Amino acid sequence: MKTAVYSGSFNPLHIGHLAIMQYMTDIAGFDRVMLIVSPQNPFKDASANETGAARYKAACEAVARHPELKGVEVSDIELTMAPPHYTIRTLDTLRAMFPEDDFTIVVGADNLESFPRWKDYSRILTEYGIAVYPRKGFHRGHLKARLLKESPSYRISLLNAPMVTISSTEIREGLASGKDMSLYLM
Repeated sequence: MKTAVYSGSFNPLHIGHLAIMQYMTDIAGFDRVMLIVSPQNPFKDASANETGAARYKAACEAVARHPELKGVEVSDIELTMAPPHYTIRTLDTLRAMFPEDDFTIVVGADNLESFPRWKDYSRILTEYGIAVYPRKGFHRGHLKARLLKESPSYRISLLNAPMVTISSTEIREGLASGKDMSLYLM
């Protein structure tokens, strides 16, 4: 089974996430999207995060409100794993659980720029691969070319997915200032 692993804090899930998940199953040819709620991104500030359990519950409810999402499964695998929470550990655990699956990480172009900072990033790129969706201000082609200079065996796919122009941070800030952000929520 061709499985897209889409992980993040998802605080909260929004229409940009919805568009990416739909693209992965409807257009990019993935059989399944595993939406993995992460305990804490090591590159982000923890102060704005709800608890992992609350974000997992909210993600399950958001996905349930969208029956058009075929093949999307919300997972709390990282919430149950002992720290440290590295993507490579999650992927290796998933591969042990589902040895017949072919796993690919889904990231935005902003993450592609910092990908060499990820633990065992070269293993991720060689053994699993990444699918990169566009983000404003990041030229994915240049970033991909730079990584492929390290190793032409890296598996990096550039997706023609819709541009995600809203962020969870913007939604949280809007809610905190009293704005109605319901149009952006999943």
